[in-house]
Amino acid sequence: MNKNDKIALSEDVFFPLFPPQSVIPVRGEGCYIYDSDDKKYLDFAAGIAVTALGHAHPDYIKVAKEQMEKLMLVPATFITEEKLYSAQLLADNTCFDNVFFTNSGTEAMEGALKLARKWAYETKGPDCNEIVAFHNAFHGRTYGAASITNKSQSQPFFAPYLSGIQFAHFNDINSVKDAISDKTAAIVIEPVQGEGGVTPADKDFMVALRALCDEQNIALIFDEIQAGMGRTGTFLAHEQFGIEPDIATLAKGLGAGFPVGALVAKKKFGAHFTPGSHGSTYGGNALATKLAGFVMETILADGFMEHVSTMGQRLTAGLEDIKRRTNKIEDVRGMGLMIGVDTTWDIATLRNALMEAGLLTTQAGANTLRLTPPLIVSADEIDEALHIIETVLRSQDT
Repeated sequence: MNKNDKIALSEDVFFPLFPPQSVIPVRGEGCYIYDSDDKKYLDFAAGIAVTALGHAHPDYIKVAKEQMEKLMLVPATFITEEKLYSAQLLADNTCFDNVFFTNSGTEAMEGALKLARKWAYETKGPDCNEIVAFHNAFHGRTYGAASITNKSQSQPFFAPYLSGIQFAHFNDINSVKDAISDKTAAIVIEPVQGEGGVTPADKDFMVALRALCDEQNIALIFDEIQAGMGRTGTFLAHEQFGIEPDIATLAKGLGAGFPVGALVAKKKFGAHFTPGSHGSTYGGNALATKLAGFVMETILADGFMEHVSTMGQRLTAGLEDIKRRTNKIEDVRGMGLMIGVDTTWDIATLRNALMEAGLLTTQAGANTLRLTPPLIVSADEIDEALHIIETVLRSQDT
């Protein structure tokens, strides 16, 4: 069966949720992917900030094989060495005390919403169940997560969503003040809005938001699913703002390719999850948590975060140079190796042209090019990506 036959078959057997790509990836190595025609692509998508350690990392593969030969899954009521070790790594290296492992980011967000509402119910009263989220946010596709995602307002066919959801404007503290009430249980925010165009929060806004939550006794939830795990140049993204959330959600880079997420919270909040409040069949399985532990050890190793920051600065500076030289880039923004680029090109046309030239990227928001390479990306690979981007952008003039 040739490539075109496979693409045609995919249109028959898959739900039509994604337009079929013209590339069929078959293997990866480091920061590169090879397709069914053995064409090589520099991967600056990384599964949307997932493959933090690149493809086919030899030590990652070794850890996975060894764990699969020992133990993969037992009922979640059991403590395993792998789960305990990974939870302790999170507790020792963050401001959080309690950990619950999930299979995905959206599951972690479901747990965060339940935890915040149970905390508010038991400490502030049964009517205190409202959640404040932000326009242009994205938190997942399950019902709770979708309810606090701005997209819910444009997808009425999935209604009814969760009630008690208010939306504020990102980086606008007065908008948040207008949205809260004595019924507000929690405020949920991404430190860098991913699907919202890779837009970072302002530090002054974040400091004011933390102060507001303290003043009003509101739980502050950080969605670090995309921005956490070293992506911004610190282990967790909230460290960039000098504040601490009460609850946070993690995923994507935590497993570096294997499905795993985590809900983390300070003990004041975590203590409200008691037996029967929440659970998972696959969440916290031995294989997933063993790999999460390996990933965290790697990210926390000396020099790793500095490398991310240095490569992020190199990528951002290079894009700014292209902006000055070509007038084809309108804006560059982001943190670390999570970069958004607005250009004069239509986003679909640009992404296809970049892919044809050997660079894989993703779209964020209406018309933003998102660059989220593996965190192990080298200076030479950054320069290669910049060369491809500039060449493609300049081709519009020919």
